[in-house]
Amino acid sequence: MLNNKNIILGVCGSIAAYKSAFLVRLLVKAGANVKVVLTSDGANFITPLTLATLSKNPVYTQYFEEKTGVWSNHVELGLWADLIIIAPISANTLAKLANGICDNLLTAVYLSAKCPVYVAPAMDLDMWKHESTQQNLNQIKTYGNTIIAPNKGELASGLYGEGRMAEPDEILTFLENAILNTLPLFGKKALVTAGPTYEALDPVRFIGNHSSGKMGFAVADELAALGADVTLIAGPTAQHSTEKLNRINVVSAQDMLETCLQHFPDTEITVMCAAVADYKPQVIANQKIKKQDQTLVLALEKTTDILAQLGKIKTDKQILVGFALETNDEENYAKGKLQKKNLDLIVLNSLNDKGAGFKSDTNKITIFNKALESETFNLKSKSEVAKDICNAILKIMK
Repeated sequence: MLNNKNIILGVCGSIAAYKSAFLVRLLVKAGANVKVVLTSDGANFITPLTLATLSKNPVYTQYFEEKTGVWSNHVELGLWADLIIIAPISANTLAKLANGICDNLLTAVYLSAKCPVYVAPAMDLDMWKHESTQQNLNQIKTYGNTIIAPNKGELASGLYGEGRMAEPDEILTFLENAILNTLPLFGKKALVTAGPTYEALDPVRFIGNHSSGKMGFAVADELAALGADVTLIAGPTAQHSTEKLNRINVVSAQDMLETCLQHFPDTEITVMCAAVADYKPQVIANQKIKKQDQTLVLALEKTTDILAQLGKIKTDKQILVGFALETNDEENYAKGKLQKKNLDLIVLNSLNDKGAGFKSDTNKITIFNKALESETFNLKSKSEVAKDICNAILKIMK
């Protein structure tokens, strides 16, 4: 959820500032781009060098550095951020945010930002319980900010109670869940197939195709990035997912059919990107076929049409998307496939288009819906094509 997110981490004056180092490390490990804004009081508890080393970015402390002549543009920082987390936030900075006081770089960045803001308070028990602190917390909530509540425990003063800043891993989970809940496919289950299938001739050889699986993996990753719980059924491929999903590896068309039938009933969105073999050998030799005769005749039989099978059992609450890779009379074949197989969308790409098709990092597609309305897209990277396909899915979900 935090991969490639731009995050401003504000660090205020509190003994809990040592936890910020662990938080930075977790955010970076999650794939986020982190820039730290450290208040002058915060620098009494943790050094800029520590935070700069962990974040791999300079730490911002002042509007203007006299020695270097570098000006820290608070507006640019605020607009750069996808989210701001102030952890720890002291009672002092909390009061500033509640009342619009802008006397340091962190508060200036806060007032310039247009992104979600999260704060993780850290202070002594009596400070936390004070009426003014509670009033300030309620006030910043009205501005749309989110409080990550402190834990109970032993405090620096020796008292026991609320005021301990949430642990870094708790903050990370909180941020991930908050982002997840805002995504359009949160709570939806999706099924994607990708790659080729291999149909065995003997223990050594097989019938297959040139599919790399790149398009299917890109679609699966995009659905996951939109919040879906994705199951990816992958034929033999060297591709790897960049998102968290449930990957199931299969080899043959029969393997893929059985796995799809197992998972399809529980899904709301299914995208069939895999290049499934249309035919398989009638007989699989137990031993390696020897090179003896000048010719070799293979008897082939049709594999089960997985997409058609899913179309037969699809309910009105499910979205089924198919692919059509064609070489001639492309639109008519795609439209016929859409209607015969009870699809909601079909994605057409042609081997006649340069840069489209198997193994390429790019694709050029046309998407048809049930009304046979179409939208054609320019040649794009497969990750961008995946976005177009998912946008088309979102449109028919509304």
